[in-house]
Amino acid sequence: MTSTTPVRTRTDRELKRERLLGLLDRRGADRLVLTTATSLGWYLDGARTHVSLAAPPIAAVIVDRDGEELVTTGNESERLIAEELPAGMAVRTVPWHAALPLPAGSRTLQEEDALDDLRRLRAPLLPAETARFRALAADAARMITGVLAAARPEQTETELAAAISAGIVTAAAEPLVVLVGGESRQFVRHPLPTAAQLGRRALVVLCARRHGLIVNVSRSVVFGTPTAADIDGHERILAVEAAFLDATVPGAVLSEVFATGCAAYGRNGFDAEEWQRHHQGGVAGYAGRDPRASDGTDDVIVAGQAFSWNPTGDGAKVEDTVLLTDSGLEMLTADPAWPTRDVGGRRRPDLLTIA
Repeated sequence: MTSTTPVRTRTDRELKRERLLGLLDRRGADRLVLTTATSLGWYLDGARTHVSLAAPPIAAVIVDRDGEELVTTGNESERLIAEELPAGMAVRTVPWHAALPLPAGSRTLQEEDALDDLRRLRAPLLPAETARFRALAADAARMITGVLAAARPEQTETELAAAISAGIVTAAAEPLVVLVGGESRQFVRHPLPTAAQLGRRALVVLCARRHGLIVNVSRSVVFGTPTAADIDGHERILAVEAAFLDATVPGAVLSEVFATGCAAYGRNGFDAEEWQRHHQGGVAGYAGRDPRASDGTDDVIVAGQAFSWNPTGDGAKVEDTVLLTDSGLEMLTADPAWPTRDVGGRRRPDLLTIA
């Protein structure tokens, strides 16, 4: 006889707790203390446990085999319980002027002693996380298209950055990084916006966070007709990116993907050491890069992880947040309204040209 009893699907929160309990077993610990924005955002399904983006979280979570407890100050608890925390989370408060009473001792695993373990536990992304990531990426990509389509060469970098920041805040997200480099600063790797006018072309870089997840995207706009150098640089940097993307497959080691992408610079007309002048990206998720790829990152790639590769050179840059699925790479930050070109069978962002 076939059973008609429905099979209950475990929630993301239950699966995350199982991962942490497994970590306690492997490390021979009784409890784990989570204190960083990255881990709290992951474990609390994106709860905002900060006030200032430049300050540490105003809460911590203690996980043991009997349950879990969030510790915070009395002046923060009401907002957290009403607006941020998963239902049923136990909360303990202390006066605002007191230190959080966090456990210590040999049987307590502190987050700083388990950073690599916790990073690996965040992969792969779970179903609800993936849905939230897709939604944020679509919102960010659509917003950038709208803002850059309305940009003008006489705008300053700070004015364009303000429009990007306003757009992402309107989408209920946090602008963690907003970079704008106009024509006079096109070779600056991290162009913090200045009062310089955009001029003939501009690069915009955005890292935006919502529900704890961070999407990364870069786009370039040209006012008037692109020069041969504009087109050539963009085509070559897309070819470098293709090497990173092609190598991003389940079972690959992150350092191997990094090496493959870096080797593509010399083959595409860049200085072979171009990769030394800027980081190349890595795994995306609850940190800007989780982790940033290098020749020493030995993480094994799995389906369900997100990535943001950002090759750059000769004033050109490309960056999208992508999801590795069982059938290949899904371009999360792609916007149908942005012009694209085919690169190795993928639609990749072209230069946006504004007459």
